[in-house]
Amino acid sequence: MRYIPLKNSMFFNNRNRFSAMLPGGSMAVFVAAELMPRNGDQFYPFRQQSDFFYLTGIDKPGCSLIIFPSCPNPAYREVLFIPVSDEHRAIWEGKGLSADDARTISGIEKVMQEDQFGAVLQEVMNYAVEVYLNNNEYIKYQSDTQTNSQRFARSLMEKYPMHTIRRAAPLLEKLRTIKSSEEVELIREACRITGRAFDRVLKTTRPGKFEFEIQAEVDHEFTINRTQGHGYQPIIASGENACTLHYTTNNSQLADGQLMLLDIGAEYANYSADLSRTIPVNGRFSPRQRQCYDAVLRVFRQAKGFYRPGATIEQINHQVWQLLEAEMTGLGLFTTDDIKKQPKDAPLYRKYMMHGVAHYLGLDVHDVGSKFDPLAPGMVLTLEPGIYIREEKLGIRIENDLLITSNGAVDLMEDIPVEAEEIESIMATKQ
Repeated sequence: MRYIPLKNSMFFNNRNRFSAMLPGGSMAVFVAAELMPRNGDQFYPFRQQSDFFYLTGIDKPGCSLIIFPSCPNPAYREVLFIPVSDEHRAIWEGKGLSADDARTISGIEKVMQEDQFGAVLQEVMNYAVEVYLNNNEYIKYQSDTQTNSQRFARSLMEKYPMHTIRRAAPLLEKLRTIKSSEEVELIREACRITGRAFDRVLKTTRPGKFEFEIQAEVDHEFTINRTQGHGYQPIIASGENACTLHYTTNNSQLADGQLMLLDIGAEYANYSADLSRTIPVNGRFSPRQRQCYDAVLRVFRQAKGFYRPGATIEQINHQVWQLLEAEMTGLGLFTTDDIKKQPKDAPLYRKYMMHGVAHYLGLDVHDVGSKFDPLAPGMVLTLEPGIYIREEKLGIRIENDLLITSNGAVDLMEDIPVEAEEIESIMATKQ
């Protein structure tokens, strides 16, 4: 845990809201993510399963949670299971999660060791009518280790065929799309740190460097600001690489006269930011680059007004695509006559803009939520218009994160430079 410890009231409230959504006689089982082997005795860096973190704040593997608000035995209405203490493991890996630690972090009073999970599950299943499961289950049931959610669900159905097994995801989606004030502040912090990293990039980018050197500047800023690293694989794409939407190789050398597209986001307390900027490698936009950049920037600024309660992502996408289509005609990519002749199922703008412009943001960079649901206060979404002209080896995207309020959208990244003149001015003060 690099970030500043969080108040357990946040997770207490999350569990209470979830419990209130469970029908009578229903229980839910949530499990931590598992360590993913890398090679030999090495593992990939651990990242907690988002639903489990949302309900517990626990950032360790090997844990599980039972929520059963109407359980006749009050002791088992909310139980957190943690790994068994192991002196040998402590020697090699350090102190594990203690029961006191788990109580302090989560606010859950009933904490038991994971080897007691099977016995507790058997008892509470006697009272439950249906069971809600989260995604990516990892449950140690007695001596049998289940690493697949479908296998675990099947084992429950085989042992308890009269019980109904349901997905917890639809309930959690309704909760997680609306961010609490505490969650918004964590996202704000992720955004602030991401802005610091972008400022560092502006001051260190120059022709001759490699994309991975620019990523190293971002890595450094994220680390010294107590983040867990990147919320997703960063994109550092110079020249024609920027026309590959999910370019993550990040190993080309920056050349004079190129643009460089960055898509980066710090992950702070498991909450992610998501920023895209496009900058000139040599510190100055060429006339054509500036023309294309300003076209995207105009759409970006106008599109903020589309983010309001009642709108949907699907509606926003179509509105922004229409704005981009008009800008593309101004850039000479096609004419209004071409538009009149275009197939309805293959609009010309799709050649130069291939993706949507909004997605939910939170514990996952592409957070839970439907693009057809109306936006509501407390939701956080991205705004990311772009134009990609492969024949000119030119890719431009601008992206900020917006908080929906009753009065419209609040830009959580409004202090991060986006005007071409400001970008050029900062880049002129290179380190």
